[in-house]
Amino acid sequence: MVQALVELDENTNRVLSIVKAKHGLKDKGEAIQFVVHEYVEYENEPELRPDFISKIKEIHEQKSIKVDDFAKRYGLK
Repeated sequence: MVQALVELDENTNRVLSIVKAKHGLKDKGEAIQFVVHEYVEYENEPELRPDFISKIKEIHEQKSIKVDDFAKRYGLK
């Protein structure tokens, strides 16, 4: 594990204290890890999100049609 000495402004310090207390964490280091983990989950790539996966599964199960010449079929030629 990496150790780091960080400077926090007063507001960030308060937020980390609230996160620490709300989630029963041991110290502010765990609070920082929690916040970073939540950020990663929030900003996760769409292909990894459960709602995206379920949407893709629905699309995959839909009936499809075979098209030999896309341009000809849709009047692009």
